[in-house]
Amino acid sequence: MAIRIFITGGTFDKEYNELTGQLYFNDTHMHDLLEMGRCKADVEIRTLMMIDSLEMTDDDRDLIVHQCNNADEDKIVITHGTDTMSDTARYIAQKLKATNKTIVLTGAMIPIKFGSSDGLFNLGSALAFAQTLPAGVYVAMNGRYFNWDNVRKNKQTGMFEELK
Repeated sequence: MAIRIFITGGTFDKEYNELTGQLYFNDTHMHDLLEMGRCKADVEIRTLMMIDSLEMTDDDRDLIVHQCNNADEDKIVITHGTDTMSDTARYIAQKLKATNKTIVLTGAMIPIKFGSSDGLFNLGSALAFAQTLPAGVYVAMNGRYFNWDNVRKNKQTGMFEELK
């Protein structure tokens, strides 16, 4: 069965305007990344939103939960901004009705378009974790996976770490 990939935006999919120096959203880079990574996993991609995670509301998170509950696939990867990724993971875990799904949130600290992004590595990790971890909600960053209730972004180091 395919892995469902839900796109929500975040630094992962930001573009850089060279004239203004601003970051903005255009379209997801997911197809290019999967091709670049030579991914042979069967995936289904759906863009839910293209927003910065700092602007994400509970209504947006309800949409994510709804899509997870109603996806035919039981393995789901969600691209998400890193600032509130832990919050969304917690929200999904607490509201999810489907208990047979493995859901992995991932993102990037540096936009894919910058070329030196961690996004491709994080995406590959998330796809692998979605296929191997038991049902539950996880965050995959920095080559590790974290349980939804034991993760935070350390804003001083720019790395994800366990709470305990």
